[in-house]
Amino acid sequence: MATIINTLSQNISESFQSPVLHSFQESLTVESVIEFFKTLSWWKVFFTALAVGLVYDQVMYQIRKGNIAGPRFKIWPVIGPFLESLDPKFEEYKAKWDSGPLSCVSIFHKFVVIASDRDLARKIFQSPSYVKPCVVDVAIKILRPENWVFLDGKAHVDYRKGLNGLFTKQALAAYLPSQEEKMDHYLNHFREISKDGTAVFFHELREMMCGLSLKAFCGDYITEDQIKKVADDYYLVTAALELVNFPIIIPFTKTWYGKRTADMTMKIFAECAGEAKKYIRAGGKPTCVLDAWINVMEEAKKGKSDNPDAKVLVREFSNKEISEAIFTFLFASQDASSSLACWLFQIVADRPDIAEKIRQEQLAVRDNDPSKPLSLELIDKMTYTNMVVRESLRYRPPVIMVPYVVKKSFQVNEGYSAPKGSMVIPTLYPALHDPEVYENPDEFIPERWTEGSKACEAKKNWLVFGTGPHVCLGQTYVFMTFTALLGKAILNNDLIHKVTELSEEIRVFATIFPKDDLLLQFKPRDPFTPVQTKINQEVQ
Repeated sequence: MATIINTLSQNISESFQSPVLHSFQESLTVESVIEFFKTLSWWKVFFTALAVGLVYDQVMYQIRKGNIAGPRFKIWPVIGPFLESLDPKFEEYKAKWDSGPLSCVSIFHKFVVIASDRDLARKIFQSPSYVKPCVVDVAIKILRPENWVFLDGKAHVDYRKGLNGLFTKQALAAYLPSQEEKMDHYLNHFREISKDGTAVFFHELREMMCGLSLKAFCGDYITEDQIKKVADDYYLVTAALELVNFPIIIPFTKTWYGKRTADMTMKIFAECAGEAKKYIRAGGKPTCVLDAWINVMEEAKKGKSDNPDAKVLVREFSNKEISEAIFTFLFASQDASSSLACWLFQIVADRPDIAEKIRQEQLAVRDNDPSKPLSLELIDKMTYTNMVVRESLRYRPPVIMVPYVVKKSFQVNEGYSAPKGSMVIPTLYPALHDPEVYENPDEFIPERWTEGSKACEAKKNWLVFGTGPHVCLGQTYVFMTFTALLGKAILNNDLIHKVTELSEEIRVFATIFPKDDLLLQFKPRDPFTPVQTKINQEVQ
């Protein structure tokens, strides 16, 4: 040790002759080094490291923040607004959007840039070379690392090509009979549970939307008991994938329960996929998403057999791969569709004039036959009902933000570049409430969607389903399902909503819901009975 220090001292002296270095040479002895370490304590090391870490955290925040809106300093060192994010409030999100077209927060090691400007949001959606969809760290463990949602670039595009045909109008028409059967089941159930007065419908509507999705995805391969089990437990997956959560799975935590539920659900889907393969290979016709997907695989395989030189557009997927993909369909649809269902029923219940217009349209398109079965042609005629669904999506968009991770330095606008590794979050709500496009944006006006209207022409503002290479696959499914469901529900029921102080307050739980969890009553009605003067009333 002494030899090393003396040699180092001699080399420094020979290389740089200065009074300062000469003094350093004289002081750099074995004894001085030993004395220095003797004076150290673990407390000194700890607090020194802590001080350096805190300073580094603040300096890096300033560098990353640049000139965009956001707190001048991280008020809570290191953790940032972590505690607030455990109970997210819509009003705080809105204040962030109103603070500027770009704003930021920093939570632990995550630096987050929020884009509230429409054009900036669209730019992020349409920049796959610079950003890719981002989910919380634990999502990779829950959804599984090999899942297609984590693919990027050409691999994602190629995979998606095989899925696009599953959600066209023609494909969805084949799923309608089982969908309608499920709708009738739940609407009867709603009448039964609320026959003595209003009931909490937040959980009931979540179960219904899960049941409808599972029936569309898996058809008759999934049993009623399995549907009930998945619907009851799926909220555990939602809780596990909240924006702020532990990145590791610890027994008996939210992430652990979420992983168990996901594994259980994917096991069911894999079994359904196996049964669907048997059915399609035996010559069966598609009646659900699984059937349609496997039918495409079989046709591609047959085309390759007939023409060995032909390129196979859709490869054959294993039951495990299919189960993981179907789970992502459920993951993408469950919370958003549950949110839409809650707001849609509340909004229409509070507006009896809109409910009556829906009933009049339903009787007209059904030729005064309320029992007429659903079909693609019938749903296409439900113009006003469709406008009500569209306006609900604008007025209370289920998804208000979509997180992306920056793959390389990304110039979001002329004055700011998001650093590699940061998150950028395009926000949907401001574009859908832009007063320059939507007159009186905070009012619910279905008629604004009349063909040729200003709202219909403002394609750039319609960000409900995103845009770009990751635009939502299921938007046609959403309109068909909810137009059909709303028409049936309003035609045969009076909706009574118990209005509370929290009914119009927004709760954020992955998507957005009424804070009072929606108190509703479904009362059977004769479809031909004239509407009451006031259907909706405050129930004491």
